[in-house]
Amino acid sequence: MVENDSRLAWQPAASVASFLGESHGLWIDGEARPAKSEGTSCVVNPADGSVLSMVGAGTHEDIDAAVAAAKGSFLRGAWSGISPEAREETLRRLGGLIDEHAEELAQLDCLDNGMSLALARGEVAGSAAHLRYFAGWCSKIQGETIPPHRGGPYVVFTQREPVGVVGAVTAWNFPLDNAIWKLGASLACGNSVVLKPSEETPLSALYLARLAAEAGIPPGVLNVVTGLGAVAGAALSSHPDVDKIAFTGSTATGRTIVKASAGNLKRVTLELGGKSPSIVLGDANLDKHLPSIVGAVMHNAGQVCSAGSRVFVERSLAADFLDGARKIAEQLQVGPGWKEESEVGPLVSPRQLGRVLGYMGQGSQEGARIVSGGSRLLGELASGYFVEPTIFADVRDNMSIATDEIFGPVMSVLAFDDFDELVMRANDTAYGLAAGIWTQDVALAHRLARVLRSGTVWINCYNRFDPAVPFGGYRQSGYGRELGEAALDEYTQRKSVWLDFS
Repeated sequence: MVENDSRLAWQPAASVASFLGESHGLWIDGEARPAKSEGTSCVVNPADGSVLSMVGAGTHEDIDAAVAAAKGSFLRGAWSGISPEAREETLRRLGGLIDEHAEELAQLDCLDNGMSLALARGEVAGSAAHLRYFAGWCSKIQGETIPPHRGGPYVVFTQREPVGVVGAVTAWNFPLDNAIWKLGASLACGNSVVLKPSEETPLSALYLARLAAEAGIPPGVLNVVTGLGAVAGAALSSHPDVDKIAFTGSTATGRTIVKASAGNLKRVTLELGGKSPSIVLGDANLDKHLPSIVGAVMHNAGQVCSAGSRVFVERSLAADFLDGARKIAEQLQVGPGWKEESEVGPLVSPRQLGRVLGYMGQGSQEGARIVSGGSRLLGELASGYFVEPTIFADVRDNMSIATDEIFGPVMSVLAFDDFDELVMRANDTAYGLAAGIWTQDVALAHRLARVLRSGTVWINCYNRFDPAVPFGGYRQSGYGRELGEAALDEYTQRKSVWLDFS
């Protein structure tokens, strides 16, 4: 329900407006139903503060119902018991339906999250490709025959089985993409799922549930419960009938989920925060790569777990780098995502706005120098949650803007002098999600990639993802891997079978 507000100068497609006009229930056992408490919550457009729609405020009772539906579907074999070929065909149909409804899904994430339409369209296309990739794995999840080391009259083989009921708790920064990253591998392996999307951005998950039903995914196999993380998410994480939790979000919430999961020792994978180093060596081709280096921080208004927000620049190049980065940052077009010229959208919520502005102020107080930006944008953007793309120079390693994940369009530039110093400083973080290297020296790039403690290293590129390539972090950036064949290990368990033929 898009409010009649003059601030909203753009009208979405009629089908999107119709969807927003509904009061959305939860999606449980193949149908929409209101929360048992009958509570609802507003979904707000971060670009102008208007109310987009109303969704159900799920509680532990709704999680109980969704988990029961998922467990029932799993035990009946509604999905886990059908042929791999049938699962593959269904997931391919769902990928096709995402393509057919790409504009609706993109507009929902644009309005709900604030990202640009161009970015949202790319994320939707990637989600469809992701499903098609994992559809192909349905018939390739297999065990092995093992000759016993000690011999004997035995045939021993393993088989891989789905873990059962998966609780997927996703973040708000890439709403559809985050959900699909969990669902692709999980459903390919034969699991049933309860998805708890972020309360900030639940709309594309609810739309996806309808498409999943249309594609032929049986009732109970995919359930969506909207609601607060501290309520619905906590109930899902601690539920005794949930066999695995897959979470994307903050490191602090990840710790809470690990504690909640201990009751039945459920399996957990965590894709958490980061403070990723982006390393610019003295021979880097700034003319070619500087837009990508800046983009690694400003992409999606900096609301990216892998953002290359700690930029280490070899001192000989520092002045040229800062001058060029400032010019690029100042030319970035900030505005509502539905405007074609917008490159940087709003932050997702007033809370996130306050957090980012707080770090900007703290950076100045601690002695860093603002090269570009540093303020909230007002004027015609005052009703939204917009901040200027911001670059800090003269940053020291112990400053809060260099140690903490800000999750906003804030770059911290740190100069370095030699290789050993660089490696020590780049690795001096609690996180380990990603890193970037910018150089024309291939040998040096390989040396650096080998010693950087992060789950992904990009060389002369950044934020590149592919469904075939594993993604995940070291240390407090989480554990487990999403994407690629590695993800299948997270959603299956191995059974050993012994046959005595004597």
